[in-house]
Amino acid sequence: MTNGPLHGVLVVDLSRALAGPHAAMMLGDLGARVIKVEHPDGGDDTRGWGPPFVGPEDARESTYFLSCNRNKESVRLDLKSEDGWRLLTRLVERADVLVENFRPGVLDRLGFSFARLHELNPRLVILSITGFGHDGPEGGRAGYDQILQGEAGLMSLTGPGPDQPTRIGVPIGDLLAGMYGAYGVVAALYERARTGRGKVVRTSLLAAIVGVHAFQGTKYTVAGQVGRAQGNLHPSLQPYGTYRCKDGVIQVAVGSEGLWARFAPLIGLAPDDPRFATNAQRVERVAELTEVIERAFAARTVAELLAELLEAGVPAGEVRTLDRVYTWEQTRSQGLVIEVDHATLGRVQLPGPPLRFQDTDGREQRFDHQAPPTLGQHDAAVREWLGES
Repeated sequence: MTNGPLHGVLVVDLSRALAGPHAAMMLGDLGARVIKVEHPDGGDDTRGWGPPFVGPEDARESTYFLSCNRNKESVRLDLKSEDGWRLLTRLVERADVLVENFRPGVLDRLGFSFARLHELNPRLVILSITGFGHDGPEGGRAGYDQILQGEAGLMSLTGPGPDQPTRIGVPIGDLLAGMYGAYGVVAALYERARTGRGKVVRTSLLAAIVGVHAFQGTKYTVAGQVGRAQGNLHPSLQPYGTYRCKDGVIQVAVGSEGLWARFAPLIGLAPDDPRFATNAQRVERVAELTEVIERAFAARTVAELLAELLEAGVPAGEVRTLDRVYTWEQTRSQGLVIEVDHATLGRVQLPGPPLRFQDTDGREQRFDHQAPPTLGQHDAAVREWLGES
């Protein structure tokens, strides 16, 4: 991509799996040139994560890999070889950012400690993502998303009830760590514009998940109360959740007393009903309130309820499957589906970046996106660029 806000920034992506690759992809979405360094034997772990695999039999691609590697180039380097060590050294000397998510100590053993990287390039911003943090009593533990969803408390807050801890249906710890990492890199690049020097940006899956505990965190740290999973009903706002109706379920979010005054008549209640007059009373009597709502909804369809609630100005929605999300015109209007030309798959659709930019004259900035690379697709081009045969 040649026209994003990070155009001219070179990122060397040594990471694999998801957290680091997601961070590097976010930087690529913003216009940075991202060179993904992969081991010659199989490349990034996620190239083998499937099914599903797509493409011709002799060039199968994992859809998992495709999800986190758009806007990148791929080169194959064995970092334990003389050739790989030399090529990485030359890339580091030119880079603005290096992304890595090795376990603590691995880069040191390869001869690329952070001190050595900054000797090669004092302006280098290094993003280091670990599972549990780079130090502390358990800093050396390997961290995979589901393990951290449990260790960092997220599973205890998710699921139908406190005895059924449930992981979120996407690797949210990895994704959040990648997002926090990219955010830290952009801040470090901004600081470098003043100081002329790079620095190390650190985050972890543990830090990223604790960082989004939000009200559940302060519920414990300030009030001493331990949150527990309670399905689709909000623990601090009511009515706010998923409710059964004639042909499925509908979601309703009554987030203020003004909205309650509009919603209550739709379920046959007076807004000042002494059982439910305040949000605190509604939270305390959530089971009773839910029964009243579902009894009122029982004869109405999702479509009928959505129309009614929209007219009343009460936020509501349905629960869509992903096929209906990606074919939804609202999704496509936001640029959340992009088309790219892949080296072996041809023209494919991918989930698009979640950011849009508008110039001061009101025109939206349009970006050209690249498909995720095949393994080693840019070996020759990158070596030529570096002046290597």
